[in-house]
Amino acid sequence: MRIGIHYANFTHPDWQSTLLDRLTATARAADQGGAAWFTVMDHYFQMENLGGPPEPMLEGYTTLGYLAGQTSDVRLGLLVTGATYRHPGLLAKIVTTLDVLSEGRAMLGIGAAWYDREHEGLGVPFPPMSERFERLEETLEVVQQMWSSNDGSYEGRHYRLAETVNVPPPVQDPHPPILIGGSGEKKTLRLVAQHADACNLFGENPAAIQHKLDVLRRHCDDVGRDYDTIEKTMIVETDPLRDTDAFVASMGEYAALGIELITLAPMADDPAGWTTAVCADVLPRLAEL
Repeated sequence: MRIGIHYANFTHPDWQSTLLDRLTATARAADQGGAAWFTVMDHYFQMENLGGPPEPMLEGYTTLGYLAGQTSDVRLGLLVTGATYRHPGLLAKIVTTLDVLSEGRAMLGIGAAWYDREHEGLGVPFPPMSERFERLEETLEVVQQMWSSNDGSYEGRHYRLAETVNVPPPVQDPHPPILIGGSGEKKTLRLVAQHADACNLFGENPAAIQHKLDVLRRHCDDVGRDYDTIEKTMIVETDPLRDTDAFVASMGEYAALGIELITLAPMADDPAGWTTAVCADVLPRLAEL
């Protein structure tokens, strides 16, 4: 089992003067400590459970572009891009640029979007859920076409592109991995089976995760996809440093179900120190699962 470090909270002591230094140090700690990926959120406003709009939030892809120059090995992505935030042709170009500038370390994490307040706050259209999923599916189709040899037109219900030209192409072959976030059984996991290289599930109990993976397997069977080609990842909201033995034991249950990577968010005023400790003390034990 591997780990990803998810930097979701910028509100640390004296963040007004230390935000950049802490972010940089944490990304470097993840990179040097052997984390598989380093992610930030794709939000205009901070989520309300972390303080809401008054708290700091950086634009995601600008942040990743900066971190590409501060790291050397760790994969970089957003967990996850909202399909409503950017036109899909532009999104493909942005992730391609990140892949080129990071020398092949970009990942496209994507979902249907959910935070209505930030859309309304900045005047970005927020269609109903059914339409958001339609736009997500078309976005996946557009991005994959732009990462192929087909530079012709795309005609969808919501998006129409005359030319899907994308030069230079991504460094990764055939393209940066696509991860779809969420656990919805009817739409989200079906889209994983059809389009994604990885899923990212919410950290529920082992029985619930087993059920979600069974649903994903059925979708794979329905569309003729090899279930084993999809990387199974999960967000965990537990501090592994609080009781490392108990944490590793609990993660063993998920590893036995097929979870290959867990995403952890720093839970300390010193996120870089926390990340260093997790990589040194927890990661080696998880790698044995």
